[in-house]
Amino acid sequence: MGIAQNEKAVRFRALHDGPGAFVIPNPWDVGSALILAGLGFQALATSSAASACVLGRKDHGLTRDEALAHARSIIDATDLPVSADLGNGFGEAPEIVGETIRLAAEVGLVGCTIEDATGKQGHPLYDFSLAVERIAAAAEAARALQYPFMLTARAHNLVYANPNLDETISRLQAFEKAGADVLFAPGLPDLAAVGAVCAAVSKPVNFMAGIKGKSFSVAGLAAAGVRRISLATSLYRAAMTGFLDAAREVKDAGQFDFLNRCVTTPELNELMRI
Repeated sequence: MGIAQNEKAVRFRALHDGPGAFVIPNPWDVGSALILAGLGFQALATSSAASACVLGRKDHGLTRDEALAHARSIIDATDLPVSADLGNGFGEAPEIVGETIRLAAEVGLVGCTIEDATGKQGHPLYDFSLAVERIAAAAEAARALQYPFMLTARAHNLVYANPNLDETISRLQAFEKAGADVLFAPGLPDLAAVGAVCAAVSKPVNFMAGIKGKSFSVAGLAAAGVRRISLATSLYRAAMTGFLDAAREVKDAGQFDFLNRCVTTPELNELMRI
């Protein structure tokens, strides 16, 4: 390992400058991080849901300390830049969000995502002004660091409350003005909507491939203007799909045919370079 945090940060920022789009996959533990690095991906990101699932909890079920400790394990596993999904920043107040950014930097992260979702059913999104203040506080904390920290701001109205693209764009534009480096709106329904978002902002746009029927090819997303493609929980769920199929075959059919399609231990070891 041994690559300095500043060097990782510079590399990560450069990936957002193009050309085209790059994929940032989401490992859920050290082993999956090593495998993704072995496959040649250029950066990694944590997933709040996947990191919670490995501890038997729901999305957003980790404390800030637990989420950062999990991120640190991913950071220490490879020489790749790592960004983290830090949910709502682990608090409503802008000052708490700013503190979360500083703590994220301390564990070695070179970027993170902060969303405008509250996690409360009755009031799923922060009011517009507070949502912008929270991103502004995060941006201020990021700019105070000694290296370029990529702050991604997420607008969640398409998946949590009001599925209105104009509202999504208004929030993303405000987040950009508040200092966000990357804009992100999960749940965009089609490539036309993706293109509209990309055209409405000047900063790089992240697209989340992870919703069935709303995930598009890398080439299509790049043509629409996307610079970064994250995978959220999709790789974790894909792994669990194979796990469940195998476990059910053993329990329900008493068969072990899944072994015929398994990757071998030497293949895994080679990818992980262990």
